[in-house]
Amino acid sequence: MKIGLINIEPKIHNTALMQITHHHREKGDTVEWAKDYDQHDKLYCSSLFDFTDKSGLPDRAVCGGTGFDLITTLPFDCDLDYSLYPDCDCSYLWFSRGCIRNCGFCVVRQKEGKLRPVEPKNLNPNGKYIAVQDNNFFASPEWKKSMWQLWEYGQPVDFQGIDVRVLTHEMCESLKHTRHYKQLKIAWDNPEDDMTRLIKGLLRFVRPSKVMCYVLIGYNSTEQQDLYRIRTLQKLKITPYVMCINRREPYQKRFQKWVNGFAYRNVKWEDFKSSGRKNKELK
Repeated sequence: MKIGLINIEPKIHNTALMQITHHHREKGDTVEWAKDYDQHDKLYCSSLFDFTDKSGLPDRAVCGGTGFDLITTLPFDCDLDYSLYPDCDCSYLWFSRGCIRNCGFCVVRQKEGKLRPVEPKNLNPNGKYIAVQDNNFFASPEWKKSMWQLWEYGQPVDFQGIDVRVLTHEMCESLKHTRHYKQLKIAWDNPEDDMTRLIKGLLRFVRPSKVMCYVLIGYNSTEQQDLYRIRTLQKLKITPYVMCINRREPYQKRFQKWVNGFAYRNVKWEDFKSSGRKNKELK
């Protein structure tokens, strides 16, 4: 059988497509990126983002991922075929699925359910570091076992998200003794959470320059609350990174540009916001 993969998000290493590739190649099927849809017996498409253009997809394509819906899942669970992405230099691992929380802005609980440990899949033979994809790594009852596995792999680790609200002294100690790839990622999504004390606790073990904090805006937060979180993180010498609920909303788009473009370091928000209005008026 000739299998065709439709790539609508070329900047993403899609692990679902890697599983599909491994599954079909194990069966002896040919798997390749689809250019001419009529030349393949079966077509697959996977998407992470709902804003990705999905026009032009053939009706017979098997589609899944959060970019399509929260229900469709693969009928098989297997290793990843990293040869699908020759430029991929990391291993994507999950030690748990689901989450202990049920945040209104997040689909993880709806899609994956409550947190449960899982066995990690295969390493990338060309991988130079490990990207831990867990939604809440330290909330897992088996986090110690998972951390030992990471240490045994002997590669730098890129944690995609650490929930500082669950961290204990022992967990922070384990982070201190872990080789990190780039920055450790935490989040300050709810402006009502008193995160300053918790983040300071983490900084006793990890240098501020090694920490990046996602800041969600546009979801139950005011402009003043958004600004307070950015300035607090700046005082803590942590890199903030703004995530928007609605990237098309003018304020959110402008605020994100001010922070993620690093203008916040030397330009006041009021000045940056005003300059944006002036440029729009000139156009």
